[in-house]
Amino acid sequence: MDALHNQVFFPSSLPELFSAWTRFPDAVPFAGGAELLRNQGKQILSLPRNILALEQLDELHRITRTERYLEIGAMVKISEIIRLGKTVPEAFTQSLLSIASPQVRNLITIGGNICNPFRRLDAAAPLVALDARYELRTADEIRWVSASRFSTLPGPLALNPQELLTRIRIPLEQWQYSLYKKFSDQYPVDESGGGAVFMARIQKNILTDLRMVFAGQIVLRDKNSETVLVGKQLPLDRRDAVHFSELWKTFLSAVEIPGFMLRAKLFNFVESCILSLSD
Repeated sequence: MDALHNQVFFPSSLPELFSAWTRFPDAVPFAGGAELLRNQGKQILSLPRNILALEQLDELHRITRTERYLEIGAMVKISEIIRLGKTVPEAFTQSLLSIASPQVRNLITIGGNICNPFRRLDAAAPLVALDARYELRTADEIRWVSASRFSTLPGPLALNPQELLTRIRIPLEQWQYSLYKKFSDQYPVDESGGGAVFMARIQKNILTDLRMVFAGQIVLRDKNSETVLVGKQLPLDRRDAVHFSELWKTFLSAVEIPGFMLRAKLFNFVESCILSLSD
């Protein structure tokens, strides 16, 4: 039997990381390890031939706040973000609290949650709704992309070869109403799984902004329906709330949605959220 020849690199700076990645282009970044180790119960783990461990990259562990933004390094643990309390937008916190158990949240990172290659996980829907932006780096370039562009499905993540998510920037705007709904805790996640977020901004009983996003095997947002209620007085007239629900029903019927029950689950969520703002 041939000997195993796995290599694990522990770069202490981003230049070191990209140098190793250039020499071993098949290397896989390793953050919390949840996806690489998931469902592996054997004594000898099956791992990529070359691994880039990100734990020692201090830059990826930083959290900073300005008047306008919260910036979170990709290696920050989910539990650390939750402990920031009211600094974090409520919809984002709700999504993070839905992830597994406190023990697991102490291990996994926000970058790992965002960069799952198979589906958009818990943080995706609120980050799209919040207009978050992601810093992506290669050895030669730094670029920023919106969460909505990064997370578009179907299709791969907006990561180029040997490009790393390093930082998440979240606008610190006030949303007076936020609700996050997780549809499935099963793994392997069925096609009906995913998370949806509904957010409303209210000023002097006037609805000034509205966001509704679902992310799972597909990312869904209907910006046209969001604008219909902007400027309406609260509580909403029930006819306006029903009209918004009907717009979403039409939108959902026009898109290809995986999973037998997902369309009904999403419509029920949208309807319950908007009716809670009506008289």
